[in-house]
Amino acid sequence: MLSILRKKLKQGIEKISRKVSSTRIIREEDLEDALWDFEVSLLEGDVAQEVAEKIISDVKASLVGRKGPVRKLLLDTIRKSLLEIVSVEPLEIKPRKKPWVVLFLGFNGSGKTTSVAKFGKILRDSGFSVVFAAADTFRAAAIEQLKVHGQTLGIRVISQGYGSDPAAVVYDAINHAKSRGVDAVLVDTAGRSHSNRNLMEELRKIVRVGKPDLKVLVIDSLTGNDVVEQVRLFDGAVGVDAFVFTKFDVCEKGGSVLSALFTLKRPVLFLSSGQGYDEVLEFDPKAFVDNLINTEK
Repeated sequence: MLSILRKKLKQGIEKISRKVSSTRIIREEDLEDALWDFEVSLLEGDVAQEVAEKIISDVKASLVGRKGPVRKLLLDTIRKSLLEIVSVEPLEIKPRKKPWVVLFLGFNGSGKTTSVAKFGKILRDSGFSVVFAAADTFRAAAIEQLKVHGQTLGIRVISQGYGSDPAAVVYDAINHAKSRGVDAVLVDTAGRSHSNRNLMEELRKIVRVGKPDLKVLVIDSLTGNDVVEQVRLFDGAVGVDAFVFTKFDVCEKGGSVLSALFTLKRPVLFLSSGQGYDEVLEFDPKAFVDNLINTEK
């Protein structure tokens, strides 16, 4: 995983190091060509423009006025810059009230329903009781998929029919949890497309009715620079409290993770690395950056 972005970083580091390997004082113009190529490489690794500009700016500020060779300084600067981007406060994964309502957001295909199921198992295995709310009533298949997960995990699924009011489903699930002392309600929602205004209005209604304690944006790790638009869209509409990044096991670029965390400093609930319920990873910012900067790989 992350092999392409790691390769892009390594190539950039080597090129800049060679460019300024002399012992004279480094001037800004000495770095122009190498930094331009480095920025292009970052963009090719799905790093958003704003993120690439931050890294380039940090490198320039660190190197200008120094004497070469500067490879170690360059490595340390890029590592520090990346850590500043991805370092966020970890999220304590446990219900803070009863019922604890967690809303999962994201576009179709991002992996919301599977993420709901995985988080349900995490909570259940930690001794908490859980119900699922099948609030993606736009697709009958989504309701059935969540029911299959619920049956497999032994978790009750609250649902209505295809085309029903998703906010009503959430209302029913919360009342069910209250009446039975259930610890957590995990809500699956519809995705539709990037420009669907009805989706955002639907999500706002769910938020008004359900008053979720945590709103989790599920992002496909293979998403390109479009991730910035996704983050801003959902955060502007209903607010985003945390991220889940799916398909992380097959993510070769990794720029979407950097871009999302740069755009919105929010904790990562977990990384999803496959279809199995136990295929989840804790997001460790330092390990993530060390993996990218390990130029021996």
